[in-house]
Order: sequence, then structure tokens, then C-alpha cells
Amino acid sequence: MLHIFSPSNYAPFNIALEEYLFNNFKRDCFLLYINEPCIISGRFQNTLAEINHPWVLENEIPVVRRMTGGGTVFHDLGNLNFSFIMNNADSSVSDFALYTHPVLELLNELGVPAKLEGRNDLTINGMKFSGNAKMVQKEKTLQHGTILFDSHVQSLTQALKVNPLKFSDKAVKSVKARVTNVIDHLSDKLSLDDFSALLVEKVRQFYPAMKNYQLGAEDEEAVKKLMQEKYETWDWNFGKSPKYNLSNALRCAAGTIEFYLDVNKGRINRLWVYGDFFSSMDLTDLESQFENIPHEKEAIRAAFIKAGYKNYFGDVALDELVDAMF
Repeated sequence: MLHIFSPSNYAPFNIALEEYLFNNFKRDCFLLYINEPCIISGRFQNTLAEINHPWVLENEIPVVRRMTGGGTVFHDLGNLNFSFIMNNADSSVSDFALYTHPVLELLNELGVPAKLEGRNDLTINGMKFSGNAKMVQKEKTLQHGTILFDSHVQSLTQALKVNPLKFSDKAVKSVKARVTNVIDHLSDKLSLDDFSALLVEKVRQFYPAMKNYQLGAEDEEAVKKLMQEKYETWDWNFGKSPKYNLSNALRCAAGTIEFYLDVNKGRINRLWVYGDFFSSMDLTDLESQFENIPHEKEAIRAAFIKAGYKNYFGDVALDELVDAMF
């Protein structure tokens, strides 16, 4: 087994690194990485329905879709992420005990009563500190998880606070749970670096032949190429979302403006506009400007400008209109 600690805190790089190792390394890998603030969504989720979109935009938080299923999670520099990339496929994608065991054993040795609960959560006194996801493919297994060690829980709450009434879809939804940081349960405080080192040594007890591996220049170039072509793209992170409908309303000087969107694979199929505002223009001309455009901020902004939005709504701020489409 190879132990790799990612040299990057950039989420698209680290999610690309997991795929690169999964597809190209013939040896088992134990990967650790720490991301700057970001949101990581599950493979089968409607990304927009999982995030507080205005807050994410305001704080310039990257949103990245991963290869595995499961729910959406928030990462920051107080969050440690671990991945087991193994060349022997597990018998079940729903059994998370094997590769979470080193984490639980370490924490219990440190006096923290951590355990695996439900399907894929690690908890302390009933509060979640780790969510885990898994993929079995090509006779290989990828299982990864988060460890909330000293994370900014308020930011986590804000990032994933979404109005469930806006969206109608069949995509799998994240299960909300009370969360906690590991550091709050340690009698002897540790830094995240110290905890990471202890976890590496604990995994080494299970895999005594594990050796440290540093990514070479060719590795990093290949990961960056995959990152740029996939994990930094709107098509992957948002365009892969299942079909959904969105409704939202804006109250402004013109009155109430209601937007109803039918979205498929991240592109707007139809837009309907209703409200109690006054307009002498035919709204179907406005609505037609939004057909088959990406459901993303800049495309929507451009469509409003092209349509001459003030002719329909009067003196309303463009940013308000754009924000109301999410």
C-alpha cells in the first residue's frame, strides 16, 4: 500500500486525484487531503438543491461533484479527508465497516467514544463527525470519508442551508444530522497535523508494508489535466444533475415576479414567468430567451440583458432577477 498526502488544498484537484489514483495505480492507496472551504456533492444529486446558492456565490466557495454517491458535505481547513483505493473489490457497496475501523479504533484509544451508526456515518454521542461514501468498479474499491476535526460548523450550516420548497425532483437528498468536531471530545488537545500523523500510523498497523509516496511531476500534470477537463467544469458539477423543477419569487418595486423553471441535465428547457407586475410586453418573448441555456448565473444574466428585461419589469435590479432564478 502507498500512503499519499495531497500537496494541494484545492478541492477540484483532490477529487481529480482520487479518480486518477483509482484509474491508474495498481497498488493500494491510502490518501489524505485537506480542502480549503468547498462543497462536495454526491454523484447522483441535484447540486443546486443541496446548497445555499447565494451564500456560496458570495463567499466564492467551489462546488465539486465527486465520483461516489451519498450526500453533500462541506469541507474546510479543519476537516481531514481520507480515501482507501483498493485493488480488491469489496463484496458490498453498503458495508463501510472495514475502512472506517482504523479511524474508530484511533479515536477510542484517544478516549473518544466514536462508532459507526446507520449506513455510513461515524458518530460521537449520537452526533455525526464523519460521512462516508463508496464505489466498487472495475474490480476496485474506492471508499472515502470526512472527519470534522476542528471545522467551522456555522459555515457548514450556512453552505448547506437550502429552501426545500424551491425544488421538485427525484434526486437523492442529503440527510441532515447534528454534527460535532472531534477536537471538542479530546481530553488532551491535538492539532490536525498531529491527528493526521496518528491516523497514518494507525492505518500502518493494519497495513504494515505501507510506504509513503510523493506525487511526481507527471502525476501532478495528469491530475491537473483531469481537474481542468472535468472537476472544474460546469457540465460535471452542475450539468450532471438529474431533471428538476424550480420555483421562486421576487418582490420588488414592480410587484411580485414568479419564476418557474423546468431543468434537465443542467439546462433550462422552459421558463414560465407570472406575477402581479404591470407589463405591456408579451412574456413569451422573454421566456423564449431562456430555452436550452445552462442554469448558471452568467448565462441567465446574459439572457435577461438580451431580452431587454427593463421593458418587461421596469426599474428592477438585474442582480435581483438573476438571484431569483436559483
